[in-house]
Amino acid sequence: MGSRSLSKAIIVFLVTIVSTLGLTMGKVDAKAMQDRATWLWDTTKIVENESGVLSFLESKQVNKLYLQINSEIASNDYKSFINKATSKGIKVYALDGSASWVSAEGYKMQDQLFDWLRTYNEDASATERFSGVHLDVEPYLNSGWSSNQEKTVESYQALLTRAKGDSDQLQLPLEVDLPFWFDEITYKNQFGQGLLADWVIDQVESVSIMAYRDTAKAIINIVEHEINYAKKVNKSIVIGVETGASDEGNNITFYDDGEAYMNNQLAQVHKQYANKISFNGFAIHHVDSWMNMQP
Repeated sequence: MGSRSLSKAIIVFLVTIVSTLGLTMGKVDAKAMQDRATWLWDTTKIVENESGVLSFLESKQVNKLYLQINSEIASNDYKSFINKATSKGIKVYALDGSASWVSAEGYKMQDQLFDWLRTYNEDASATERFSGVHLDVEPYLNSGWSSNQEKTVESYQALLTRAKGDSDQLQLPLEVDLPFWFDEITYKNQFGQGLLADWVIDQVESVSIMAYRDTAKAIINIVEHEINYAKKVNKSIVIGVETGASDEGNNITFYDDGEAYMNNQLAQVHKQYANKISFNGFAIHHVDSWMNMQP
C-alpha cells in the first residue's frame, strides 16, 4: 500500500472511531440529560435546613427542583440556595399556582409571581437565577369546574397563554403539571377545539404528568397518549409519581410501598419509554414525603 493510500486508510479509520464514540457518547448524554425532578413546597426549608435539603437532592441525583415562591423568604436566601444548587448541577424552577388562578382574581396572583420573578432574576447573578417557571394550576379544584366546566377550562387556557407570554418576556422556559386524565377533557372555544392535554402540551416546553399510580403497568398505561402526542410535536414529558400519604386509595402513591419498590417500578416504566424521544425522565412528589419514605 502506498503512503497516500495508507494515509487515507488511517484517516477513514480515525473518522470511524470518532463518529462511533460521538454516537455512543450522544446516547449516554441524552440519557444523562433526562430530568430527575422533585417539588419543594415548604420553602422555609431552604433557610432552616439548606445543607440538608441540598445533600438530600444530591444523594437522589436530582437535577431539577421545582421551588415554591414565597415572597416572605428573603431574596438573599433564594440566591444562596440556588447558587449552591447550581454548583451541584441542579436547575431550580420557580414553582407557583393554585386553583384560584382560574377565578376572576387569578391574574392578580399570576402577575405577582412574574413581577417578583422579573425583579429577582434581574438582581441575581447567573448562578443565582431561576432557570425556568413551573406552574401547578389545577382548575378542577376550583368550584367553577363543577358549575361551569367549559368556562373554567377556557379560563385555564387563557391563564396559560398569558403565562407563556410572561415567561417568553423573561426568556425562561415554561413548564406545567398536568393530570393524566386531561386527555379525556375536550374543549371548543376561542382557542380552537380538541383534547385539553394536547393543547397544554402545545403551549409549554415540558409537562410533568401527575401519573399518580403505584405500579409500572398502570403508569405506562395512563401516560401513553401524552408520550405519543408529545413525540409528534417535539415536546417533553416528565412522569410524576406520588410518595405522600393519600386518602384517595392505595393505588395512588408509593407511600406504603417504600423507595426500593418505587425505583423498581420506575425502572420498568423507563424501559418501556426509553426509546421515545418525548420521554424526559421522572419527577418525585415531593421533597418532604420523599425524605421520610421507607427504604
